[in-house]
Amino acid sequence: MARIDLDNIRHAYAPNPQAETDYALRLVNQTFDDGGAYALLGPSGCGKTSLLNIISGLVSPTEGRVLFNGDDMTSRPTEKRNIAQVFQFPVVYDSMTVRENLAFPLRNRGVKRVEIAKRVDEVIDIVGLQALADRRARGLTADEKQKISLGRGLVRADVGAILFDEPLTVIDPHMKWQLRASLREVHRRTATTMIYVTHDQTEALTFASKVVVMYDGLIVQVGTPAELFDCPSHTFVGYFIGSPGMNIVPASLNGANLQLGAHSVPLASAPRLEGQPNLEFGVRPEFVRLGAQGIPATVSRVEDAGRYRVVHLTMEGKAIAALLREGEEIPASPHIAFDPIGVHLYADSWRVAVAGAGAQ
Repeated sequence: MARIDLDNIRHAYAPNPQAETDYALRLVNQTFDDGGAYALLGPSGCGKTSLLNIISGLVSPTEGRVLFNGDDMTSRPTEKRNIAQVFQFPVVYDSMTVRENLAFPLRNRGVKRVEIAKRVDEVIDIVGLQALADRRARGLTADEKQKISLGRGLVRADVGAILFDEPLTVIDPHMKWQLRASLREVHRRTATTMIYVTHDQTEALTFASKVVVMYDGLIVQVGTPAELFDCPSHTFVGYFIGSPGMNIVPASLNGANLQLGAHSVPLASAPRLEGQPNLEFGVRPEFVRLGAQGIPATVSRVEDAGRYRVVHLTMEGKAIAALLREGEEIPASPHIAFDPIGVHLYADSWRVAVAGAGAQ
């Protein structure tokens, strides 16, 4: 098993980087604890696959170090890092059967035949390939082949870490939940360090005990699913996590009041800010209250999501969403107020630690 430390990692694909914008990874310091289940979550192009490939040794960082259990692995090739990696698209041997594909990495390492048979049977059961175990890979579908790739990542009992690069992309949607549950069960049983790259928040939040959110080459927050939802440290986290995401509205500060146009949201105290940062008010739709008191708003549309409705409104010329539970009515002349527990202030996109109150 492995603890993985990323020490001041920066990476650029073009030679001689000068400006910050030249770097695909701008500055990354992160520890993946031994035995942890992590997700690297973010949009396409944010640097998550680059970071995974630096951990595996497929890419050498422009700056910084990669440590496994305290040993510097930065210049060591992939085969010396004792990791398994599962890629976005299946990599299998078409001429081999499913069973032979899974056995191949164990045979290469001289594992005894009895142990190979035992491990292969276990993995076949985990990924749901029992009915195809003796079929050649050539005739299988893309999602069946990806299950083989997943199995090859799981079959070695001695790996220090398993890295997954969006492994469920080609998997049929109704099978994804089952495979995620299987991966979590494997992690529970083996306590192997796992790092799972995805742009899908559902995959990240249901697989990982810790989610590493990336944006524009940076790690902007690391936390449990509950921490990311309740206290986003960056406006991107608030927007990206949740469905719908956090409302982010431009604001200004007047003492201990946050000004939203002609109206104010009192804060518990006046925050200390350096310079003149760009201020934004953040509140999740779950904490937006519709009633007869507060800031006047107009309804633009309503989406029925079953147990709740998403009400899209315009407030002081800005779009804002609220959630109404089943049975709650939309007022004829809606006004918006905010539950104090859900109020956040952001300066230049980063959260400022102050508490909120209602709206006036």
